[in-house]
Formats: sequence, C-alpha cells, structure tokens
Amino acid sequence: MRILISGSSVAGPVLAYWLTRHGFSVTVVERAPAPRKTGGHAVDLYRPAVDISAKMGVLPRIEERATGTTRMTVHREGTRRPVRVDLAKIFRATSDRHVEIMRDDLSEIYYDATRDDAEYIFGDSITEISPDGEVRFENAAPRRFDLVVGADGLHSNVRRLTFGDESRFSSFIGAYLGVLTLPNTVGLEGELRIHVGIGRTAGIYGARHLAEARALFLFRSERELDYHHRDVPRQKDLLRGAFAGLHPDVDRWLDHLDGSPAFYFDSITQLRMDTWSRGRVTLVGDAGYCPGPAVGGSTTLAVVGAYVLAGELARAGGDHSRAFPAYERAMAEHVRGSRASALSAAKTLIPTSRLGVQGLAYGARLVSALPAGLGRGLLRLTTKTARVHNSMTVDDYPLPAAGDRTGRAGDLGGGLGVD
Repeated sequence: MRILISGSSVAGPVLAYWLTRHGFSVTVVERAPAPRKTGGHAVDLYRPAVDISAKMGVLPRIEERATGTTRMTVHREGTRRPVRVDLAKIFRATSDRHVEIMRDDLSEIYYDATRDDAEYIFGDSITEISPDGEVRFENAAPRRFDLVVGADGLHSNVRRLTFGDESRFSSFIGAYLGVLTLPNTVGLEGELRIHVGIGRTAGIYGARHLAEARALFLFRSERELDYHHRDVPRQKDLLRGAFAGLHPDVDRWLDHLDGSPAFYFDSITQLRMDTWSRGRVTLVGDAGYCPGPAVGGSTTLAVVGAYVLAGELARAGGDHSRAFPAYERAMAEHVRGSRASALSAAKTLIPTSRLGVQGLAYGARLVSALPAGLGRGLLRLTTKTARVHNSMTVDDYPLPAAGDRTGRAGDLGGGLGVD
C-alpha cells in the first residue's frame, strides 16, 4: 500500500517511521530543498512524545541535543530588580518526562530514523490530488498513491487542496509569535532571559551545542494584522513596532532582524475543523489541529497524532474508511485539551495587566522555590497545560513480525481500488 506524506518537519517523519514499521510503502514530499539545519526554535516534548521517541530508539539523541536551559531571569517593564527562577524545577513539576530541543534538531533526528526506509523527495510540492489517488507535483511526474497525508503545518497545502481556504478553519486567539537567530554574545549558558510588559513578552535563550542564540517575541493584538505569511519585510516591521521601547536589550535583539540567518513570524492561531479526513486524504499535526504555535504543546500533539494515525491504519488493515474515523476519535480529547491549555498559556505568557506581569514573575519563582511535590501540585491546580500533557494516554499498536512487513504491504496495496 502506497502512502504519500506532505511535510518532513516533525509529524511527517514520525508518521513515516511508524507506517514503514507497520509494513506500508511511504513517500515523503517536502517543499524545502533539503532538511533544515538552522536549528529552528525551541519546542517541548512532554511525556507521551518522549515515550514514543523512546520506542523509536531516538531518545538518547534527543536528550543529547536538549537545549540545556535550566534557569530563567524575568525582567518586568518599569522595574530594575529581576526575578530569578529555577526553570529545571518547573519543567520537572510540569511533566514527569520532558525534553526541550530545537525544532530543526528534532526534525533531523526523526528524518535520520526514517530516511533508509521511506522515499524522500525534497524541493517539490503537491499541486493536485484526484479522488482516485493520482497526485500531481510542481516538478515530478504524476504518481498514484492509495492515501495522502498532509503533515505540512499550519498553512497546509494539502488542507487547502482538499478542504479549501485556511480562513474557513482558523481561529485567531489574539497574539503573534516571532523568532530570530542572532549571535550568542551575552553568555547565556543555560539561561532564558525574558522581558515582560503588558501585552508583550520577549526572551533570549541558546542551546549548549549551538553558537547562536534565539530571540523569542510574543505580543497581543486585538485584531488580525494585515500581512501575507510569506511577506518577511512586513513581518519584521510589525515586530519592531510591537516591541518599541520595551527595553534596550530588546532593541539590541531587534537590531539583528535584517541580518538574521533564520526568522519566523506568524499569528497564534488555532485550527478548528469538524473532520480532518476526506476520501483518501487526512491531516496530522498542525495541518489538522494546530492548538496555537508556542502555547499549545503542538509538537507533542503532532508526535502523538502521527503515532496514532499509523497505528489505526495498521489496526484497520489499511482500510482508511475505518482507520481515519478511529484516528479522529482517538485524538479528539487530546486536541480539545490542547486548545484549552493554549488559551490559558497565552494569557499567562502575554499578560494583559500589570498584575498579570507580577503574577508571571512571582508565580514562576514560587513554583521553583517549593519542594517538587508541592510545586507539581500547585501547577496542576493552576494550569491546564500540565494536566493535559500528563493525562494523555495512547494505545499500544503492536508491530508485525519483521518477516511479515514486506508481504503485508504488498497485500494491502493489491486489495485497494478506487472509492
């Protein structure tokens, strides 16, 4: 059975790994000309994603590439005295298994685990998907697949081709995110430094294996801003305007905007779809149910979604008419919880009042100062994120015996025709 996946960031390679282990033939197409090597921004893997990564045999590499961030210094706008926080203690209180890693490092690790078993096509994109499984590409010749999966992010091309314009499903939650790469000239060494004001938060951090640092910007906006998601100069102007005057440190970070080797900017938007599947096509990760970049645990959700989708396809013997609904049922509660936690996290990370600014700083310090058990209990009482990620449960999908994989894939491929 031949399955095409669009997107090679996180969900795509994880899905490819588990599909090939279950005996399916997998092709991954990626618009970028090669695997990204810029490092990306830091993402969190919580317990379920860590467990799945351990099953894949890649957890040692992930832990080796962890950012190593253990401390946080919070500067509140208009005050001189910073608040210092034991960030490692907060991570331990938030989840019993947690790793922070740069997104591109994580993508590379997952890609390396699958590149010998799945076909990867870089520098190409899908232009048309027919009901009978014929797929047309920008560059490659048309090919026929049994199923197509969109793992191509918030602005999914597969979703647009199958379900229509993104605006039909996106729900803006009132905030924006920017990330840029800049020289690590301030000696961070495991420290996250943030400046917090009403409606805006900026921070800088590094990773122990990278020479560069990342500056992170979160800000509120009552209305959606007018820009195209590929109009980088406009995005940089919006970022400068939002953070003007917050602090001289932040001004210096922004001075690197035009020379930055890597820049990211997007709205913090949730996707809300009644279904992620239509005919032979389904969506996974941010392409189908993004809870909100930077605030909703979308990386963990993507890893879990990829694992579940592959497992349900295997359980259904490749019958997508049974597998896709089962996948959606299995993920529904996780998606709802992640959406709710994202809304809560956005309110905390981007305070709307001076009291909120104080609460962010001193609340974090209180949790880090308490004994581990009390800190974990306080977080579970006051935050949705900890409860959501610690309560995620995922079925175990047994793999076929090694000798059965090739034959099973062939049998599945021969048994499926047009809808």
